[in-house]
Amino acid sequence: MLPPVEASVLQNNPEFAALHHTLTTAILNPDGSTRKPATKEHDAIQNELADHRFTAAKEHLLISAISTTAPPEPKPAPPRTFSRTNTSSQPQPSSSGNGTTQQQPLPEPLLDLLLLLPPLLTSPEPLSPESATILLSNPPFTDFQSLLPQLGDLISSTLHTSAVSLARIANPTTNPSFLHRAVPGLQTTYHKLASDVSQSKLALARERLRAADTLTQCLDEHAAALTLLVRSLEAKHGVVARSLEFRAAETGLEAQRAEADAVAAREGVRREVYSPEMVAALTNYSAHLRDARMRLEGTLMTLRAELEGYGVGVEGEEGKARTMKEMARKKRQMERELEDASRDLARLDRA
Repeated sequence: MLPPVEASVLQNNPEFAALHHTLTTAILNPDGSTRKPATKEHDAIQNELADHRFTAAKEHLLISAISTTAPPEPKPAPPRTFSRTNTSSQPQPSSSGNGTTQQQPLPEPLLDLLLLLPPLLTSPEPLSPESATILLSNPPFTDFQSLLPQLGDLISSTLHTSAVSLARIANPTTNPSFLHRAVPGLQTTYHKLASDVSQSKLALARERLRAADTLTQCLDEHAAALTLLVRSLEAKHGVVARSLEFRAAETGLEAQRAEADAVAAREGVRREVYSPEMVAALTNYSAHLRDARMRLEGTLMTLRAELEGYGVGVEGEEGKARTMKEMARKKRQMERELEDASRDLARLDRA
């Protein structure tokens, strides 16, 4: 079953809401299985899985029936036998003909088999080969073939009783004498009930989410109502509001006084750290820096004027600027060649 998602989560995450809608409507079923169309391989796997499930269910039912099959209780038999022997000896044939497994005592090998089979079949650890050989080579397992018809009758009776009990649970309004007719349809009834339970769980989860969402909205509205109530109370009872205003004004004055104290402390620290001579020296140095800045600005203006004379940075004289750049490049090239020639001459003089 797909886990439910709250409506608020989908509203706050549109991209996730689109992905969730695609998954739940186009890709996955409500039980979480895929909606991909069936293929031959998929059908083969499903059929094999159904066969294995059928085999496992059959084994489980047989083991459960053998484990729950109990021999008839011997306690009611002696009183009936005693009473019949006192009255007459004629009813004994009729008592043997009325019931075979409930009134007649079972043979001891069959009783031993009923006692030994359940722990042997339900044991979590298998028997060792030696123990299995010893067990199967002794009664009652040596008489298993002869006891099999009676054992089958007991197991069949147990299975029929369990099936009728399930049919009574699935059909509580049906007449008990007609419950055996509902036994063949137990599988269909089970699948229908399982589907109804799954759909009911999904519906219950949706209703729980809807109820939680509604409760959240109610709580929000309640909080908004409380906020409006508090505001109205504050507006009605102005003494409290004025008290808060006076406290805020007092706090503001204290903050201003703290700021003035901090400024005074800063000035005191400055006076302690910087002496008058240092202040005068720093003032002279600042004036020197301003003069140097002004001289640099004048030099920059002069250089810019000279560059403008060469056409650099002037609109409409880009050709002149390119010519000057080319001349400068030629000059640097000639200077490098002159340096190379000088080095060659010096090397020749040394040689």
